[in-house]
Amino acid sequence: MIRKPLLLFMSLAATGATMAQNNSTSNHGNKFEALGTMLPTPNEYRTASGAPGPKYWQQRCDYDIKATLDEDKQWLTGSETITYFNNSPDELTYLWLQLDENEHSAKNNANYQDGSSMPGMMSDQSISRSMQMKVNNDYGDNITRITDAMGVNLKYMVNKTMMRVELPAVLKPGQKFIFKIDWNYHVSDRMKYGGRGGYEYFPEDGNYLFTMTQWYPRLCVYSDFQGWQNNQFTGRGEFALTFGNFKVQMTVPADHVIGATGECQNYQQVLTPAQFTRWQQAQTAKEPVEVVTLAEAKTSMVKKTKQTKTWIFKADNVRDFAWGSSRRFVMDAMPAYVEGKKVMCMSYYGQEAYPLYRRFSTKAVAHTIKTYSHFTIPFPYPVAQSVEASNGMEYPMICFNYGRAEKDGTYSEATKYGMLGVIIHEVGHNFFPMIINSDERQWSWMDEGLNSFVEYLTEELWDNKFPVRGKGPAWAIVDYMKLPKDQLEPIMTNSENIVNFGPNAYTKPATGLNMLRETIMGRELFDYAFKEYARRWAFKHPTPADLFRTMNDASAENLDWFWRGWFYGIEPVDLSLDSVKHLTPDFTHVPAHTDSTVVRHIDKPMPDGRFPTDISKVRNREDKSIIFPSDADTSLHDFYYKYTRGQIPYDTTSYTVHSTFINGREVGTFSNEPLDDADKAKLQSKQFYELQFSNKGGLVMPLIIEWTYKDGTKEIERIPAQVWRKNESHLTKIFVKDREVQSIKLDPNRETADIDESNNSWPVVQTESKFEIFKARQLGPRAIPQANNPMQLTGKDKKAF
Repeated sequence: MIRKPLLLFMSLAATGATMAQNNSTSNHGNKFEALGTMLPTPNEYRTASGAPGPKYWQQRCDYDIKATLDEDKQWLTGSETITYFNNSPDELTYLWLQLDENEHSAKNNANYQDGSSMPGMMSDQSISRSMQMKVNNDYGDNITRITDAMGVNLKYMVNKTMMRVELPAVLKPGQKFIFKIDWNYHVSDRMKYGGRGGYEYFPEDGNYLFTMTQWYPRLCVYSDFQGWQNNQFTGRGEFALTFGNFKVQMTVPADHVIGATGECQNYQQVLTPAQFTRWQQAQTAKEPVEVVTLAEAKTSMVKKTKQTKTWIFKADNVRDFAWGSSRRFVMDAMPAYVEGKKVMCMSYYGQEAYPLYRRFSTKAVAHTIKTYSHFTIPFPYPVAQSVEASNGMEYPMICFNYGRAEKDGTYSEATKYGMLGVIIHEVGHNFFPMIINSDERQWSWMDEGLNSFVEYLTEELWDNKFPVRGKGPAWAIVDYMKLPKDQLEPIMTNSENIVNFGPNAYTKPATGLNMLRETIMGRELFDYAFKEYARRWAFKHPTPADLFRTMNDASAENLDWFWRGWFYGIEPVDLSLDSVKHLTPDFTHVPAHTDSTVVRHIDKPMPDGRFPTDISKVRNREDKSIIFPSDADTSLHDFYYKYTRGQIPYDTTSYTVHSTFINGREVGTFSNEPLDDADKAKLQSKQFYELQFSNKGGLVMPLIIEWTYKDGTKEIERIPAQVWRKNESHLTKIFVKDREVQSIKLDPNRETADIDESNNSWPVVQTESKFEIFKARQLGPRAIPQANNPMQLTGKDKKAF
């Protein structure tokens, strides 16, 4: 054994790795190097495997809140008793609380300003909000008193949307502190000034719909990785919150119906006897039961009582509490079962949303919690609710969505699927971040991106023809990835600093996860690792490093190249097929003592007019164990189901996909030894192809090659991204085939978000412009006789259909 050269080699290797990380001009660059110091150092709180460590800890905060809503004045008054548990190893001398309602205050808002343009380029809501911030108003939290449990006043200081409460004595590890806060605020017009909470006024009947969110002073997170998360709330980056138990009493007009986080403790007192009977019937119903009927809601809208009732809700182990209140609400309910546990699925909606929500909402809620449970952890809460409130926002066990019909009761296909998408998305947020409790203020993508990904899976499993727009198929992110680099930013960018928020926080991370599942890792490996992440970090506070490390750890796939490129970088995918050489062995016209090949170049164009295939839809359709609710439940069959099923006419059935490697097809170098007759016989019928590829975009990806043979058959060959590890810019590779190839295409199903498909084919294929594709779609299956075309039908005919 020669030790010194080995030690020298190890030293050089380490030096080379360091140089590669810092030398992007090397053939290697740093795309396949470990993330290393880009991730925080593992410790006893968070391990290198991505799991919580043996000394992991987190704080707890319990709330007992009483609130009264004055509908006429749009004013909310509350008092709360807070019990804060210090489970950290640190001594605390103060606590930080969030006053999110100060977002609307002219005095105490965070005052994070962006550039602006002339009013002609701004929305009415933007103008109203801008003016609101420039004049003295009475919006924002009014803190009237803060005391300890004995009633002794505590010192406090408000800094914009944050409040520091001074502790009378050091709060040591293992101790708890009880204190009380009295407060009130003017509820804002959400439709005028924006924001997640507030009210919507309906002038046609003089009634209100209140969405009470971020409505009470609540503790900031104190964590092992950053201490107090007290970054100001600007309206963009959402929330970081502490788990705890809630008891909340809400006094509202007696004819209001409330939906809230948790379980109602006094339905028998706040519902009428008939309504309570229907609530009991709903416990075992197979279809949604109207607990509060449309007729009852319409009656309440007219009578408008001045009396009040108090609704009481309890919720355990949740990070937040929200509620909606209105006399306009219809309420329906039915149970769903997750691993044998009953979950009451419920919806609240006004008459405008009745044609959509009555049919779809509660069933979509049930489908969502069951599907998310399959991909993550079993839904742990007893209730899941959807409230139609002309917005989209999520809280534990309750969310606020949109989806209203036209006045004649009809609705468009876009409205229907938009409503289903937002319900699935917002209900899905129960998992990310309400249970897997990431810091939204710092990393929007950790809840929006992960949730959008599972939303995509859930939509695909609701209806195999669900018209998904982004959040899954790789081709959906291409337009964003094509933008100039000065308009792009890494996914890891802080929430407040993102320019293109939708693509960056939602679409790109969701697309990336789907690419991992369908193209890079495969479903079995990905699903296990993703589920392990959810299991490890349920009811805890994960960071990006915990996700990245867990996915690597649970799959035995080193995905650092993907996290580095897709999450930390902005480079796009543009893999190019630069040249093809065809070699055929010919032993009949060469001297006996030599071996040779005859080389010929084939270079003629071949048209390719296919539309993109959604690989997830293909595989879900082929999986006979999957039952789509939209097919099985005929009550969901509306006009659009029967007409076009919402499907863009992409051709996904023109060929069979084979996704296996071909044994013995890779050839490296040829021996100089003479070939015997047996070797010549084996090689005589083979077709050799040398393909040269280049990485023009910068982001490495697997090579997915579709071979079309002259006999009309097709084959797809998949080569992992690691093929680029020794040269990230150029690659030459030889393939051996049994048949002669007619054409070659990279990424035929558009799985890698390649931004330039014009260099993906051989022979070169002229790509269609977006106008030509649009024109083809218009003249496709939708070109039906006018008498049967829904665009020509009246609202009455649509509804009847």
